[in-house]
Amino acid sequence: MPAFAGGAAEPPLADSYYALLRRCGGGDGAPNNGGARAAVAECELPMIDVGCLTSGGGGSSEAERAACAAAIARAAEEWGFFQVRNHGVAPELLDAMRREQARLFRLPFEAKASGGLLGDSYRWGNPTATSPRQLSWSEAFHVPLAAVSGDAACDFGGLTTLRDVTREVAGAMSKLAGTLARVLAEALRPAAGERFPEGCDETTCFLRLNRYPPCPVSPPDGASFGLVPHTDSDFLTVLCQDHVGGLQLMKGAGWVAVKPIPGALIVNVGDLFQAWSNNRYKSVEHKVMTNATTERYSVAYFLCPSYDSPIGACEEPSPYRTFTFGEYRRKVQEDVKRTGRKIGLPNFLV
Repeated sequence: MPAFAGGAAEPPLADSYYALLRRCGGGDGAPNNGGARAAVAECELPMIDVGCLTSGGGGSSEAERAACAAAIARAAEEWGFFQVRNHGVAPELLDAMRREQARLFRLPFEAKASGGLLGDSYRWGNPTATSPRQLSWSEAFHVPLAAVSGDAACDFGGLTTLRDVTREVAGAMSKLAGTLARVLAEALRPAAGERFPEGCDETTCFLRLNRYPPCPVSPPDGASFGLVPHTDSDFLTVLCQDHVGGLQLMKGAGWVAVKPIPGALIVNVGDLFQAWSNNRYKSVEHKVMTNATTERYSVAYFLCPSYDSPIGACEEPSPYRTFTFGEYRRKVQEDVKRTGRKIGLPNFLV
């Protein structure tokens, strides 16, 4: 067992919520019984069998691989989100990741928040929130893979199995994300090559371990965010969510809820791929809604380049000026600090 003992595990989300509510002149909050929420239609994302891509192509024809690649590109254009099966990430590995996450998040809050664990990557709530609507009712370890790869001296709090499982999950998701990214790039520029995206390797990407605690309160309008509406600042995200649900995405002019499918992984396009594709592929706004009684876990892999990597474009002219990933990240952080929200790609239009 870890050296940490005793103490409450839950982050002080309720304290943050009520402080923000008082700051905004609200009352004491209302119980979150789900009754005040607007109904949201549930959808099934496009489901794509990628076995012909992840199994090395053995037994698959060129026509099958071409049809699979076309389905991936079509989903990225029309939805910005899709699901994959036969993805090469073993279900036993994902089950082990879920068990280790639960052990990790049961550590005392002070141990998680004091720094050092998993590369000092613990996050909770939203430190820039100025109203209850900007509060994310969640905690997470946003782990830079440079901190866990190879012989990196990352503190796992004595959870040695977590270290091994985290590295294995990161490796499997990295392989899948790289395969899908190359397929999407070659659909727009056949010569994109095996190294796409440039500047991405096992040290530049991130693995985010999420936990969404039960939320007993709702802001006055009846909505509670486990994660506030946002787009992802990467090329691609690979997500494993549990059976609880709560993920919603913007489709057309409204929100739709994503139905959890056992064994499937969710993939979504990030801002960098939208920019590189000249807006062909869509980085779609999404959010996570809380649950009043049940905690939720997920694991997300973010395919990111090095900070000094220029993003480029599939062809010229591009609607965006040239920028690096580091420049993009800094601008996002500045906007969130200044305005409370991310502006993102519009900052980089020509």
